[in-house]
Amino acid sequence: MARLLLLRHAKSSWDDARLGDYDRPLNVRGRASAPLMGRHIADHALAPDRVICSGARRTRETLAGILPHLSGDMEVSILRSLYEVGEEGYLGLIRRHGGKARTLLLVGHNPAIQETAISLIGSGNPEIIDEIGVKFPTAALAVIDVALADWRNLEPGSGRVVAFFRPRELDLVDRSSPEEADD
Repeated sequence: MARLLLLRHAKSSWDDARLGDYDRPLNVRGRASAPLMGRHIADHALAPDRVICSGARRTRETLAGILPHLSGDMEVSILRSLYEVGEEGYLGLIRRHGGKARTLLLVGHNPAIQETAISLIGSGNPEIIDEIGVKFPTAALAVIDVALADWRNLEPGSGRVVAFFRPRELDLVDRSSPEEADD
């Protein structure tokens, strides 16, 4: 069994009109959401052993916010080709670059992240499937299990959605935790 983590980049800034889309950084909310998702990934034993990340600045900054919360060795590939491809392109890149990873994290962009999740999900909680179909917000993470030993064999409809996490919900949980109340 393999696990695919599909992470949309965190919220980006539109403050500097001189920057091209590829070079847009994260905004304040995005810089807060990325570490929040990193802690969540670590706390729930979802750490990847391989990462494929778009070369766009906002995806690299999202990954940089997540990595300090993860332990263990992992291979990281930054691929410019993840920037402007659609769902079929993401599937192809996963097949080519996933290798033998047991848990693969892809950090990319919408609409390709959402389309890829919808394409891969063949089963799972119908409410989660509907949520992913309606909206895949920034810094959201879809967790999809697939029965394969090599990502080259990945096929549409072969995944079972396990979870869908949104930073807004994680932030609410963080704020209401007992440890926070004692500070």
